[in-house]
Amino acid sequence: MAGRITAVSSNATYSFSKPNRESVTLLAGLGVEGDVHAGETIRHQFRMTYEPDLPNLRQVHLMHEELFGELALKGYAVAAGQLGENITTRDIDLLALPTGTLLHLGDQAVVEVTGLRNPCAKINDFRQGLLGEVFAIDPASGDFTFKSGVMAVVRHGGPVRPHDTVEAELPPGPHRPLERV
Repeated sequence: MAGRITAVSSNATYSFSKPNRESVTLLAGLGVEGDVHAGETIRHQFRMTYEPDLPNLRQVHLMHEELFGELALKGYAVAAGQLGENITTRDIDLLALPTGTLLHLGDQAVVEVTGLRNPCAKINDFRQGLLGEVFAIDPASGDFTFKSGVMAVVRHGGPVRPHDTVEAELPPGPHRPLERV
């Protein structure tokens, strides 16, 4: 599986959206250099209050650009970085990847997919009603499908830029489906 990066974003302060950048640098074991969510332990504002010492499985947030087109059809204008992602991709089905997939980003960086982004109510502060559009309920099983991207940890650092390639290296089987992190 291969795709490409369409945007990279970071923010040094807690804010729902992240401004687009010309490039970001991934730091092994930490995340995006200068991003508020970078660190070895949890940096998610809410989760830090009750799980401050747990490993940070959400160092890098990746989202598929195709979601923006789907949301536009439902009347929501959303652009790269506005939903808090660090790396926006195209032509790679992030949500179908198994846990532990290695994503090679550009020439050097490698991240390991840890799970699905668990969307929070702040999405509705950004665009009212959007939370209901970034997940779906399977009518047969009642299971939720989260569509707001995947989370990853940095295994090998390096610069990442728009137009860089994204190549997926699947882990040895049996594969574990992504769960919320």
